[in-house]
Amino acid sequence: MKREIYHYSEMRTPKGPFSVAVDDDGAVAAAAFGGRRALAGRIGEATLVRGDARTAAARRQIREWFGGRRRRFSVRLAPRGTPFQRRVWAELERIPFGETRSYGDLARVLGSSPRAVGRANATNPICVLLPCHRVVGADGSMTGYAFGEDLKRGLLGMEDR
Repeated sequence: MKREIYHYSEMRTPKGPFSVAVDDDGAVAAAAFGGRRALAGRIGEATLVRGDARTAAARRQIREWFGGRRRRFSVRLAPRGTPFQRRVWAELERIPFGETRSYGDLARVLGSSPRAVGRANATNPICVLLPCHRVVGADGSMTGYAFGEDLKRGLLGMEDR
């Protein structure tokens, strides 16, 4: 079976190094804080090749978001996951900029359990663009984030300008 190929770029953000990968059609397949290695850990068995031209639109929007000039992303997203994971990730996109939802809130909307939502949220391959950082504990606590709770708190703080 042929391995998928994704085009990626690395960039600097106010919160540290950030990487993004797109498919052949330019849809974002993965994003991560860190470099190529962090990104590779989010896309599974695929090949990453440098592709600054192909990732230009995504990088522009990410820079705008970090710069406070964008609240929603319009680049196409192509996360790979189960049907349930994709339903959870679609709900993440519906959480407005500057707001949070609890795992329980999302579970009620999806007719699922907070634990199942938490597992799906933890496997989100496209951080920031699919804003898993906006999901908090029922009491508002900064429960788990793949890149650390301090970074999660910082991202939420950026949205609370």
